[in-house]
Amino acid sequence: MRIGLFIPCFMNELYPEASMATLKVLENLGLDVEYPTNQTCCGQPMANTGCAHEAGELAKRFLKIFKDYDYIVAPSGSCVAFVRENYAQFLEGEDGFEHLKTHTYELVEFLHDVIKPTNMNASFPYKVGIHNSCHGHRELGMASMSERNLPSFSKIEKILGLVNDIEFVTLKRNDECCGFGGTFCVSEDAMSVAMGIDGVNDHLSAGAEVMTGIDMSCLMHMQGIIDREKLPIKTMHIAQILAGES
Repeated sequence: MRIGLFIPCFMNELYPEASMATLKVLENLGLDVEYPTNQTCCGQPMANTGCAHEAGELAKRFLKIFKDYDYIVAPSGSCVAFVRENYAQFLEGEDGFEHLKTHTYELVEFLHDVIKPTNMNASFPYKVGIHNSCHGHRELGMASMSERNLPSFSKIEKILGLVNDIEFVTLKRNDECCGFGGTFCVSEDAMSVAMGIDGVNDHLSAGAEVMTGIDMSCLMHMQGIIDREKLPIKTMHIAQILAGES
């Protein structure tokens, strides 16, 4: 099994520790992982701002780089959702696209659905709250619905539950957007901040020491609020917890 590791452009530039943790998690499980150094952005920011031509060119480049891997894995629910749910408008009928679409996975989704580990050989002795990102829940189906019509975070909780000493907190607003939303946080900054504050306060009220999730963009947004308000909590990408970092 050859795995092509896709690291989102902003994570490569701003969060190398989370990117390296992703590689560490996969290699710790004995997987054959390659990082194509000629990879670039998936095109999501361009598509979100109406630059369809530019997004299409990046989609074609992505296909060329990754189509020969058995699986493509990325530490980002939003980028994976863009590849699987939006690349058809650019790549329908292209050689290798159907394989790319069905074999591109977010990290936790890949572990849960494909690898199915029984132990992560990691410890994280902290109280953790899971931020359920919009793309992960609504497009990738990372959370199933409970009898009370609330997400149970089945895939994320199951994989995180393989980490020793971790303790989950119960949130009241566990199905709400953090307010980042790409360019939404620029065009609707006041609303974006208000939504982020609600999310952070929910974790604080639940007693969380760490907020985690599968999308660093969401965590980046809420870490900005935490830093500005000097709140006693921090964010960590889920890959760092699975890698045993603290």
